[in-house]
Amino acid sequence: MGQKKLPKREEVRKEDCWAIEDLYENDELWKKDAEKVKQEIEKIAKFKGKLAQNKETLLCFLDSYAAMMERFEKVNVYANQRFHENTKNSTYQKLSGEAQVLQNQMSSATAFAEPEILAMEDQVLEQWMEESERLRFYKRFLGEILRGKPHTLSIEQEEMLARAGEMGQAPYQIYAMFNNADITFGSVKDENGEEVVLSAGRFIAMEEKSDRTVRREAFETFYRSYENFKNTLAAIFDANLRQTAFFAKEHRYTSAREYYLDGNAIPVSVYDQLIETIHKNMNLMYRYVALRKKILGLDELHMYDVYVPLAADVSREYTFEEAKQIVQEGLKPLGEKYGAILKEGMESGWIDIYENEGKRTGAYSWGAYGTHPYVLLNFDGTLNNVFTLAHEMGHSLHSYFSDAAQPYLYAGYKIFVAEVASTCNEALLIHHLMEQSKDENERLYLVNYFLDKFKGTMFRQTMFAEFEKITHEAVEAGEVMTADRLCEIYYDLNKQYFGDEMVSDSEIAIEWARIPHFYTPFYVYQYATGFSAAIAISQKILNGEPKAVENYMKFLSSGGSMDPIDLLKICDVDMTTPKPIEEALGVFEKYLDELEKLSMK
Repeated sequence: MGQKKLPKREEVRKEDCWAIEDLYENDELWKKDAEKVKQEIEKIAKFKGKLAQNKETLLCFLDSYAAMMERFEKVNVYANQRFHENTKNSTYQKLSGEAQVLQNQMSSATAFAEPEILAMEDQVLEQWMEESERLRFYKRFLGEILRGKPHTLSIEQEEMLARAGEMGQAPYQIYAMFNNADITFGSVKDENGEEVVLSAGRFIAMEEKSDRTVRREAFETFYRSYENFKNTLAAIFDANLRQTAFFAKEHRYTSAREYYLDGNAIPVSVYDQLIETIHKNMNLMYRYVALRKKILGLDELHMYDVYVPLAADVSREYTFEEAKQIVQEGLKPLGEKYGAILKEGMESGWIDIYENEGKRTGAYSWGAYGTHPYVLLNFDGTLNNVFTLAHEMGHSLHSYFSDAAQPYLYAGYKIFVAEVASTCNEALLIHHLMEQSKDENERLYLVNYFLDKFKGTMFRQTMFAEFEKITHEAVEAGEVMTADRLCEIYYDLNKQYFGDEMVSDSEIAIEWARIPHFYTPFYVYQYATGFSAAIAISQKILNGEPKAVENYMKFLSSGGSMDPIDLLKICDVDMTTPKPIEEALGVFEKYLDELEKLSMK
């Protein structure tokens, strides 16, 4: 955190970078595999019109398809992770683009497959699987295709939509380039009077500063940058809404929301239930906002006051070594096997640690089957970043255990359960830190931190989900999303979710423009549902319930071998009911009670 200027990528120490060479030692090897993928695409296209001939042909196609996808995953991850190291690097901009083209070519070349499989008689497929053990391996894979029967078009139409997919990616690609490479945020003076260049990665850290003037200036300066481009950003966002509506309609879905939820076999009612349950419990959020205002001793609570710790004098910076140790200790309840892989991952080149010039913002866990997972961080020494480490390693270990236990086709898990492992880690870590803390001021800090996680995940992500629901439905009804309209919708939701005790500053109306996840439609609600499931699972583990850890490890090792709703049932969590959300909010209320007690001392 001490440095004010971001280093260039080539200036970053090798030990602070991920071991990208574990994927490919150099670009030449990548190019060879990319060429093999091209050849596999040509080979697989020759199966067109032949899948229903006999079980041997179908099996040969499925084997070829799985092999091609596995190779492409490695090609795609390398190209994009190289690009994310420095989004200004034209070499890797090109490689990333080439990987995208390959992906579109694969989609186009394999577009015939689903319609041909769907055109087959169910009895014939069942008979073939009875006769062939190797074909039975693909039963779930084929079952997922057959589930989409009402939404699959003719071969010609599917091929056309696959080709159109390249254009459909344009809004995201334009936004990503703007947000990661082109936009600049200017600079502000920190509490010591020194100029600090603002970046997306540094914004929240500035909002956690105890000096309110620094927070306000950072807030206003940061959002002014988006405000200056609001009409362009609105046009990009409107285009994104329209491309999702187009593909949903063409695939005979009633809405984009139904289209995207169906990919995870999630009923739309689960989405609506989340929003309804949060609405019914909004009083808890209002109570938290009022408590924050009281503890900070403010006449007015503003949006630039929502991140500052309530016990600022115990706020501290952590080295990455300290962060690793804290995470290791906090996750001990998950057992020795989990702990050993966690330690290996944090010390063996899985992680790209610090921010550098041009590096992709935020954090993620990603990787390719057959190699270890990778974690991108922009570590800045805050407690929030310690939790980000625990969060992303949760994703990585989920991938590690699933990859180890499942074949390629069934190792990848759906997004609906992806946030469970990461947020379970966070819940266990906060419990550990609370258990260790004896100082009341420190406890105040930690309790507030956990409440902030609830606020940011349960309430904020649900607000995002409601924003998506409103905007997508508006476009589907024929409305055009102008900058003013988007700002109006977002501002009204912000007021609803924070309540009367919060001053909803005008700048917050443009916040929609800085949320990259909106370009992955109907994704963010899963943070809230995943958080609810994670709280439920973590409580079972901490309470020492019989087989809680064993069931959780089974869940982590199950990949995508079952539907997400069924996977969570392994851990005795049923997301088709409001119970997990209500239970999570019950934990939120308990910590509110604790915050109230601590604030009175």
